[in-house]
Amino acid sequence: MSLGIVFKGPEGVVLAADSRVTLTANLPNNVFLPAYFDNATKLLRIRGQDFAGVVTYGQGALGQAEPRTAHSYIPEFEAELGADKVGRLGIKSLADRLGRFFLARWNQANMPAGADPLYFLVAGFDQDATYGRVFLVAIPGAPEAVEQSPNLFGIVYGGQTEYVQRLLNGYDGRLPDIATKALNLTPAQKTTLEQALPPEVGIRIPYQFLPLQDCIDLSIFLIRTTVSAQRWTVGIRGVGGFIDVATITRTEGFEPVQEKQIRGEPGDSASR
Repeated sequence: MSLGIVFKGPEGVVLAADSRVTLTANLPNNVFLPAYFDNATKLLRIRGQDFAGVVTYGQGALGQAEPRTAHSYIPEFEAELGADKVGRLGIKSLADRLGRFFLARWNQANMPAGADPLYFLVAGFDQDATYGRVFLVAIPGAPEAVEQSPNLFGIVYGGQTEYVQRLLNGYDGRLPDIATKALNLTPAQKTTLEQALPPEVGIRIPYQFLPLQDCIDLSIFLIRTTVSAQRWTVGIRGVGGFIDVATITRTEGFEPVQEKQIRGEPGDSASR
């Protein structure tokens, strides 16, 4: 499932993602066994697009016989952009091209009907833009990029979001549907409930006020809290591993804040 976060603040954009990818083995008698891998890269940097970044979540891999992560396809996408000599793309143009690229890979992989979608949050700065932009791409259903919260500062998130929803909004996202069923609410009453809850129970964060460092800290907090909470709960533990974080600013472009490193065993192996 994963958890991906993009925080559009007044000083720049923060991208954050965990490192867990889940594959499910189908055993006899309709038993499904999840296998977790905690070193996947889901915060993506595109060569030549220095003022953009991507966070992916949802479908962990493309292909059934030989599954591959979205990150493993990025060199092919970079080669495609290089062959077309596109230069610096606008954020929507980059998101649209990414959507078309991964829709083609989805189809080539013969993904089964009903498979969980593969999502991308593409964020960054257009040439000479004052503030960042964030676009959502969903494969296979919505490969054309849709801008998220235009002209507003705030957090866009996706994946396994139940703890993030409870922390930020003050309630689980399923609550309106549960209340509608339990109380036999009309559609109009459900809409009223959905509009009334956030101002009353949501946490009050002045997104437009926060410095870039606070945006980084809050993004890490939301992912770390999800990872910690899943340690004690029964259910899908789809968020885990190292938390990769990067910023994008209008002057410096994409800059890693913290990222996992390739490493060997800790300590001096020659002494063992």
